Amino acid sequence: MEYRYLGNSGFKVPALGFGAGTFGGKGPLFSAWGNTDVEEAKRLIDICLDAGANLFDTADVYSDGASESILAAALKGRREQAIISTKISLRAGDGANDVGASRHHLIGGVERALKRLGTDHIDLLQLHHFDAMTPVEQVMSTLDDLVRAGKVRYLGASNFSGWQLMKSLAVADARGYSRFVANQTYYSLIGRDYEWELMPLGLDQGIGAVVWSPLGWGRLTGKIRRGQPLPAGSRLHETAGFAPPVEDGRLYRAVDALEAVAAETGRTIPQVALNWLLQRPTVSTVLIGARNEAQLRDNLGAVGWALEAAQLAQLDAASAVTPPYPYYPYWNGMFTERNPPPVSFNLPTESPT
Repeated sequence: MEYRYLGNSGFKVPALGFGAGTFGGKGPLFSAWGNTDVEEAKRLIDICLDAGANLFDTADVYSDGASESILAAALKGRREQAIISTKISLRAGDGANDVGASRHHLIGGVERALKRLGTDHIDLLQLHHFDAMTPVEQVMSTLDDLVRAGKVRYLGASNFSGWQLMKSLAVADARGYSRFVANQTYYSLIGRDYEWELMPLGLDQGIGAVVWSPLGWGRLTGKIRRGQPLPAGSRLHETAGFAPPVEDGRLYRAVDALEAVAAETGRTIPQVALNWLLQRPTVSTVLIGARNEAQLRDNLGAVGWALEAAQLAQLDAASAVTPPYPYYPYWNGMFTERNPPPVSFNLPTESPT
């Protein structure tokens, strides 16, 4: 397993983490994702820990908190081996204040999450969305209080726009508060909007990407092919309405390219899709999800090797989309010595001893 810095934090995380959204199976969305119970969760976590993939990501809204509780039960007795990441701010109850990033909800929500997770601290706490109704100064002050109290180690955002993330960072810097070091974001071969604004922001501000749904909401598993009906067991039958949209033409171009590269490398389509992400700038960790051991072991095979430059270029071309204004370089000579394009880089990595 590779280990990479989580943005500009000095803290290292595995290149592959595990998304625990499949734990619990409560509600129309999460029941379609999976219904992993404690015993199966223990087995999946065993495999992850053996492989060095020791970051586990969950949220208070995943199966109404059951995901956090199952994760805690599966990690019992080995909490110190794990990096626990969770999220807060989406509606987590029927009360008027059971949503958002107010001081009331953040403090109470973290206390409840700590109880469900069976721990005294959260390694990475992320706001699940931007709360436009709460002043950013209050949000960042409250998060800083939680860090200073030792209940949270590192902070991140999720599903923020560029200006929302940058405003939060500016307030933190101006007032000496703990700042975001992670951005949990949707990014895949068929969802490259992250590259337009959030990736340059991450490069500039030292924010590491924690990638969710790296297989395009299950569309890049190799089971969805041109001219074939959606497989009977695909979760897209129940969850397509929640998924980020993608045009069929672009999807099938990406799948065709993945299939060709997979044949060249002797890897599976999901492994190729994940390896492409691991070579993108700012990516600190990619969250893989699995409903069974076979899926997990296949996804873990995405590390320990690298796509060649020609293969990366093939995948880039097949999945490319013209960015909207002002990201599209529509005038000649935009990239000059005084205005260079964003510089690609790979975060430092380290193999386990």
